[in-house]
Amino acid sequence: MSSSKMVIGIPRAMSFYHNFPFYFGFFSDLGIQIMLSDITTKQTLSNGSALVVTETCLPVKIYIGHILNLLDKGADKILIPSIQSIAHKVYNCSKIRGLPDLVRNVVKRDFTMVEATFDKSEKNQGFYQFLGEITKHFGITDEKRIKKASKAGWRTHNNFHIMSKSGMSYEKAINYAIQGKVFIENQTKEYPISVAVISHGYNICDERASMKIFDKLEKMDVRTFSPLQLSNEQMTDGIKTLGQELYWANEYEMTGAAGHYLKDNKIDGLITVTAFGCGPDSLMIERITRKAKRFNKPLLNLTIDEQTGEAGFITRIEAFIDMLYRKKRANILHQISINGQTKSEYIPNTNFIETRQ
Repeated sequence: MSSSKMVIGIPRAMSFYHNFPFYFGFFSDLGIQIMLSDITTKQTLSNGSALVVTETCLPVKIYIGHILNLLDKGADKILIPSIQSIAHKVYNCSKIRGLPDLVRNVVKRDFTMVEATFDKSEKNQGFYQFLGEITKHFGITDEKRIKKASKAGWRTHNNFHIMSKSGMSYEKAINYAIQGKVFIENQTKEYPISVAVISHGYNICDERASMKIFDKLEKMDVRTFSPLQLSNEQMTDGIKTLGQELYWANEYEMTGAAGHYLKDNKIDGLITVTAFGCGPDSLMIERITRKAKRFNKPLLNLTIDEQTGEAGFITRIEAFIDMLYRKKRANILHQISINGQTKSEYIPNTNFIETRQ
């Protein structure tokens, strides 16, 4: 790697799935090249798991694996932020807050940790201070230049969210955004069933962790929705729908998104995907489960870890979707009966489950 180039490594894990569009625009404007870790593989997970205790949650094991992957690719500066709180007294979980300390203690290889702290609950640890902590590693301290670059970051970030909120897949939205394009797909296909997948971006956007759940649901002729399609205002309202107050930073994606979709009559059911051993998520899932019963909305809770088998994962999803088809068919037949349209008959296509050899 040429020493004349400014290069920063970014792990394709944890906060990457929300913050990368901003980072891309920001670092590009400053002339800093980004080196991304490769997509998650079984080896990525295995390498990360070997360095931490068994009880560590799956997303953190994957994160450590991506750090090792970047080092293998020759990265000498790696961005490892400590995102403490996103608003006053709204905190991230301890593992996210302590990522730099964790990496420092388990990864015994020579590299520069670009460590920066973002904490809206403390003075002098706001957004521009956070960016300044990052850019000082590249000799960039001019506040005007940093703020100018941040505007470029927000443009890319906003373009990404315009497309993701329209229903575009994460990968497509990212690819268009980093090209400086905004493209809205026309949703012409009609789906008999609509399901909201509730989880954090690092669980459902990482295809190894989620086992390509969106692709599997598409093959079952199911239209999917996710937290990425919602605004903060919609998720804040969703938190209130569940009778909660925002405490965890990642509660938007869980109770916020669940609350929004539970009261959406277009959504036939919800699937939650959580990592085994995640304390905050276990509390949020319990609340979501109770409220789902009150809304009479079917709910499937899926838990993932490095031992999760794909066959069992698929079987549970297939059974849940089959139940939604049957429930919807029964409701439509009941409505036909009430309206006296006895000569009409509704027979949905339930031959949707993919055949496995």
